[in-house]
Amino acid sequence: MLRDKDTISTVAVKDLAAARKFYEGVLALRPLETDESDTVTYKTGTSRLLVYRSQFAGTNQATSVTWSVGTELEEIVNGLKGKGVAFEHYKLPNLELRGDIHVGPGDFKVAWFKDPDGNIFSLFNR
Repeated sequence: MLRDKDTISTVAVKDLAAARKFYEGVLALRPLETDESDTVTYKTGTSRLLVYRSQFAGTNQATSVTWSVGTELEEIVNGLKGKGVAFEHYKLPNLELRGDIHVGPGDFKVAWFKDPDGNIFSLFNR
């Protein structure tokens, strides 16, 4: 029923104007659609990311959005660090922390960071 349908990631934020500064200024996303008061939609690769205002912003304690960035992982992490993004460091089984990147079995690599509302995002190399 849904296997051939596209999905849109959704992220709740408290202050849409502040969020736009992060998403557009730091992550370099460009808005596709916007309802100036409540939502903005960004295109990321072939997907879409809907950012909307909600009183429940930042309450999710799990990863909300993941980008598959391939061999550009280190370059993107360094670029975001240069823009002031702080990366999360977790103690997880089968993952070793090297700088801000967690390295796992084989060539698996992942890095986590948060937006200003505390939503958790990840970047991984696959």
